[in-house]
Amino acid sequence: MTVREVKVEDKLSDPDKPVKGKSILGNYMRDPKEKALKPLPRYLNFSPPDLDENELSEIASALRSGWITQGPKTESFENSMAAFLKAGSALAVSSCTAALHLALRVLEIGEGDGVISTPLTFVSTIHAVVYTGARPFFCDVDPANGNLDPAKVREFLEKDCRKNLQGEIVHVKSGKRIKAILPVHYGGFPVDLEAFYQIANEHKLHLLEDAAHALGSAYGGHPIGSDPLRERLEKGLKSLTAFSFYATKNLTTGEGGLLTGPEDLIDKARVLSAYGISDARRIWGRYTSRGTWEYDVRDLGFKNNFTDIQAAMGLAQLMKFQAMQNKRLNFALLYNKALSPLNDLVVLPRPEAGTTPSWHLYPLRLNLRYLDIDRDLFIERLKHYNVGCSVMFIPVHTFTYYRKLLGMDFGFFPAAEQFFLSVICLPISPKNPQNLTLRAAKLIHDLIKVHAVKEKE
Repeated sequence: MTVREVKVEDKLSDPDKPVKGKSILGNYMRDPKEKALKPLPRYLNFSPPDLDENELSEIASALRSGWITQGPKTESFENSMAAFLKAGSALAVSSCTAALHLALRVLEIGEGDGVISTPLTFVSTIHAVVYTGARPFFCDVDPANGNLDPAKVREFLEKDCRKNLQGEIVHVKSGKRIKAILPVHYGGFPVDLEAFYQIANEHKLHLLEDAAHALGSAYGGHPIGSDPLRERLEKGLKSLTAFSFYATKNLTTGEGGLLTGPEDLIDKARVLSAYGISDARRIWGRYTSRGTWEYDVRDLGFKNNFTDIQAAMGLAQLMKFQAMQNKRLNFALLYNKALSPLNDLVVLPRPEAGTTPSWHLYPLRLNLRYLDIDRDLFIERLKHYNVGCSVMFIPVHTFTYYRKLLGMDFGFFPAAEQFFLSVICLPISPKNPQNLTLRAAKLIHDLIKVHAVKEKE
């Protein structure tokens, strides 16, 4: 059988159009190569939340308290998260998207400004930039890990930008002032923060980290989002970090997010997150015997508040967080052991030296040059065998809205596009049974092996 090449333009120009040469699912169901493969006894979900009676008990406590929106449990959760992350200040909000938007606002980024980010992220990262009136500028990713490539960022700043008389970095073609870098810790694998701090210091840029995947990740021994990491920025430059507590995340509150950073910026974000109301820190105190109905509105704020029901769930999750992380690491090692014998047929995720990943994702990449099956059909075959998985992410610049907004399409960022076309995110939730995950790992190994068509010379 000959090797079939999958072209980027075939997939991204029309996502609903089958790639030329793809066999239909029915043919593979009858493929004799798979005759020895058997489905798992039940479906292995991609990312179920790890919940138990502790969450129910904490939520019931919040309900019985008579106060269910932003209140004392939210404050307790913020303090606990700040201590856990070694951050001086933390703000719990309605989502990571809200945290990113608030961060950009307190960094005073808006019309006429530009923010450098990655195309390989969930669209909300870039939406947050557009909400402010600023323009996103994409740089390609490191093909080794899917993270924003510092070398590409430096190349963009040096080739496409110039410093004006005021000392600002300006994008030559658009005239936008570049104000910040917004890297994403893809899958919970930390970006090269040392390189980004150096670039930020050299070009006088703020640094905003999208750590939606990175609760539990560390860089140089420090938690992502911690104060010791921010100290690497020069005076006058600011660093903020946004986390997600969405249903699939390592710690979930159903929905929700967190922003960590310097106390003065977090205080400003807090006011903005509660309509711009002056007593946003203890807005719930207004309804106690010592409260007052009077307040001021300082700014045009938003409805981004957290609730005590979410906080109750988060506090319960935080109590068992390390145990959940240990299970994720165990599953990652299990996949490594099962899949490493495949050699050049796959690329396994590998943490960079000096980093600790959260293992939010286990992003396995198929070497499609040596397989007679493409990524999409491989996912369908896994579903047939009761293994749930996902793809993260569709490159943002290929979506209709951003193609129109930025005048971009497939072919602009080849590393991000090729990463997308080959990646499969395997189930790694600590809620999943170990024996079922072990069987899934062996099944994935066997499915890849039977579809191998050529060994690397």
